Amino acid sequence: MHPHDQTIFALSSGRLPSAIAIVRLSGSHAGSALRLLAGRLPVPRTATRALLRDGSGEAIDDAVVLWFPGPASATGEDVAELHVHGSRAVIAAVFSLLSTMPQMRPAEPGEFTRRAFENSKIDLTEAEGLDDLIHADTDRQRRQALQQLKGLLGDKARSWREQIIEAAALIEAGIDFADEGDVPAELMAPALSRIERLLAEIETVLTAQGRAERLRDGLTVVIAGPPNAGKSTLMNQLARREVAIVSPHAGTTRDVIEVQLDLQGYPVTVIDTAGIRETDDPVEQEGVRRARDRAAQADLVLWLSEDDQAEAERGTGVPVWLVRNKIDLPAPQARAAASVQSADRVFAISARTGAGLSELLEALIGFAGDFFGSTESGLITRERQRTLLEETAAALRQSIAAVDLGEELAAEELRIAALALGRLLGRVDIEDVLDVIFREFCIGK
Repeated sequence: MHPHDQTIFALSSGRLPSAIAIVRLSGSHAGSALRLLAGRLPVPRTATRALLRDGSGEAIDDAVVLWFPGPASATGEDVAELHVHGSRAVIAAVFSLLSTMPQMRPAEPGEFTRRAFENSKIDLTEAEGLDDLIHADTDRQRRQALQQLKGLLGDKARSWREQIIEAAALIEAGIDFADEGDVPAELMAPALSRIERLLAEIETVLTAQGRAERLRDGLTVVIAGPPNAGKSTLMNQLARREVAIVSPHAGTTRDVIEVQLDLQGYPVTVIDTAGIRETDDPVEQEGVRRARDRAAQADLVLWLSEDDQAEAERGTGVPVWLVRNKIDLPAPQARAAASVQSADRVFAISARTGAGLSELLEALIGFAGDFFGSTESGLITRERQRTLLEETAAALRQSIAAVDLGEELAAEELRIAALALGRLLGRVDIEDVLDVIFREFCIGK
């Protein structure tokens, strides 16, 4: 049996128990399942109160049901929704009944959205935007994902693809009228102009593409430094809760500890690492190795120290801020001022009392703003999208270069460009990526 001949069902709301739980069904047997449970099909797209009963007529729950006959539904198939009380017993009873019905089965992760895609309700960029919206942690990520879900990139890609196909048609018409004197030249000029304009537009999008991708992935800040410098205390202050053990003994932190922060809408992952020092303890040695690895991969390193020493562990091009901690205690013996020059910025704080933390936080927010840049016009949020747009731009450049070599070569490069945009939208040759994309979704979406 083909998977789409089966009707799928899943819990589409949050973790149980809850005040209300939503069970969704999609497929050709959704109507018969709803009729069995509620006794009848309600008016389409109208919330209707119904007493749900099992196969023997015993009441399951007093619920609200909705009926969306396809193709005017989220998936393009017949869809039913059961808004029931969110107890585990109610959901278990509903699922038990649905599981006994022929051609019904639990949905796999992302299967509702995949059916919407395969029924042309959304394109692949909109599906990716929906996934990003589900996983958005900050308001800026939410706004960016919503733009993608509304078709910001997909609409552009469809327009580009149509214009490429039109340009290719002009060139191919010139090939057909090759014996008609000036006709090929008259057709080639507007085609070439259109290709050059499209290439410039796509290159502009690619130039700014990194910002939207960065916002989706977030900024990584590593707190590093010698043992007992107050790294875990600073971590707890930034997180506003106890996430790391604080101890006066050196080497307390043995592993990497991460916490996700929302700094004025910017997603920031702060990482507390083991104190970096020479040690014979194999466990602590592994902690130091991991600390060095994370610092090398960070977007920003906060090097915590009690003095002006800033011999930070950093990767190539990774900015390092020296954070002089414990300013509430008597100052240690001063070090050479020249050592501070290896830091990009210097701050003085007390992680214990909170003194100086507001200035450090403001600086982090400013750094995040510069790092992400303006993402309002960002179109590309995933490596897959960027790669296919780069392939499109490369084919357009090749098409322009091939004009002098022959119209057939130019037309072939345009076909390659249109194919890349078709793959971006998910309409051409994308079976190899569908499973990867949709398995990232949660069950019930």
